[in-house]
Amino acid sequence: MSSVCWAEFERASLGRYTLGGLSWMFRVSHIRWDLLLKNSIKVILKKYGITEGVVVVDDSDNPRSKNTTTISQVHCIKDKKTGGYLKGQNIVFILFVSNKITFPIGFGFYEPDPVITAWRKTDKRLKQAGVKKEERPAKPIKNETYPTKQEVAFKLLEGFLRDFPTLKVKCVLADALYGSRDFMSSVSRLFSGIQVISQLRKTQLVRVGNKNIRLKDYFDKRPALSEKLTIRGGKEKNVFMIGARLSVCAHGVKRAVIALRYEDEEEYRYIVATNLCWRMTDIARAYTIRWLVEVFFSDWKLYEGWCQLAKQPGVDGSCRGVILSLLTDHALLTHEDQFALLENNLPASTVGSLRAQLRFDSLCQFIRQLLEAEDPKSQLDECMKQLHKTMKLSPSGKHLNGRDLGQLEPAESLKKRYAA
Repeated sequence: MSSVCWAEFERASLGRYTLGGLSWMFRVSHIRWDLLLKNSIKVILKKYGITEGVVVVDDSDNPRSKNTTTISQVHCIKDKKTGGYLKGQNIVFILFVSNKITFPIGFGFYEPDPVITAWRKTDKRLKQAGVKKEERPAKPIKNETYPTKQEVAFKLLEGFLRDFPTLKVKCVLADALYGSRDFMSSVSRLFSGIQVISQLRKTQLVRVGNKNIRLKDYFDKRPALSEKLTIRGGKEKNVFMIGARLSVCAHGVKRAVIALRYEDEEEYRYIVATNLCWRMTDIARAYTIRWLVEVFFSDWKLYEGWCQLAKQPGVDGSCRGVILSLLTDHALLTHEDQFALLENNLPASTVGSLRAQLRFDSLCQFIRQLLEAEDPKSQLDECMKQLHKTMKLSPSGKHLNGRDLGQLEPAESLKKRYAA
C-alpha cells in the first residue's frame, strides 16, 4: 500500500484485518519494537553470508504540515529546493554496504534545542543591528535531551558495534556535516582506528609551514592529475585529483585531504580521511560509495510507506512507523527473485519493480483462491459483500445537492424600485 495507514490495510484485506486491530497491534501489543530491526539485520546477514562492509552515515528531511501538533519532533527545516523554510522531521540513518547488498541498520530522530534556536535568531538580529557581542545575550547551556546530529549518529554507531561486534567494518563514510574533528576522531577510536572519510569546506584552514591558508588556495596552486576513477566498483570516470597529507587547523591533527573534480564539474570537493596509510585513489574510490545512501532515501520515500500518509502521532507512532518501513526494505531483500539474482551475481531489482510485482502477485493469488474454492460464485459474492462494507463512499464537496443557496434572482420589490 506504500503507506502506514490502517484504513488502507483494512480495505486491501477486505476486512480481514480491521483498523482497530491493526491500531491495537501498533499501539498496545507487547511487541519488542526495539528488537525487531536488530533481529531482521541478523536474518539478512545470515541469509547472504555477510561478514564485512562499509557503513554510511547521513540524514534526511521529511516535510510535514505546518499546523501539525501531534506528530513528534517536528521543527523548522530548510527547504533545499526553494531556499525557504518548512515544517518537518529530520532522521539520521546509518546504512550498511556489503559487496552484495545495501540495507539500513539504524535510525534516530534529530530535533534542535528550541532555546538555542531562539537565541540564534535573537543573536543574529542584534548582530545585524550593530549590537556588540558583549552586549548580546550569552549562548544558553546545551540541553542534553536535544543531541546534535553528530551525537545521534555516534550513538547509532555505538549501538551497532555493540549488537554486531564480529562484523568487520572497513570504513565509515559521511558528508560534510559530519566532517568535524570530534565526530571523525571519536568514530575512528570507536572502531579501533578505522578509516573515517568525510568532506571539508573550501574555506577551512590548513597549516603549511608557519602559515595558515585556505584549503582552496592551497590546492589552486598545485597541478591536478587526470585519472580514471572506479565509481562504486563499476564504471570508470575521468576525474581531476590532487592529494596531500595536511595539518587541518580545525582538527588539530594531520589528515589525508583530496581535492576531487569530475569532468563535468567546475568546483572541487575536498575529501578528508583520518587514516594516513590509505592511498589517495583508494580514499576517493571509497567515498563514491556514499552516493548509495541517496538511492536508499529515494526508494524509502517513494515506495516504503513512511513518507506517504504516515500520520501516526507521538514518539512511538513515528519510531514504530519508521521501523515498519525499514523492515519492508529488509523483506524485499529476502524476496525469492531478488535473492536468486544476487546469488548469481546479477544486478539486483529496484524496489519499485519488486513492489509492482508483489501487487500483481497478490492479485493473482486472490483470483486463484476464488477459482479453487468449492463454490466460486458464492465465494465471489461474499468478497463483494466484504468489499462494500470496507469500501465506504465519501461525501463530495463539489456538488450542491441538498444545500440551500437562497434566492439567486432579482427581487420583485427591488425590480420596481430600480426599473428606471
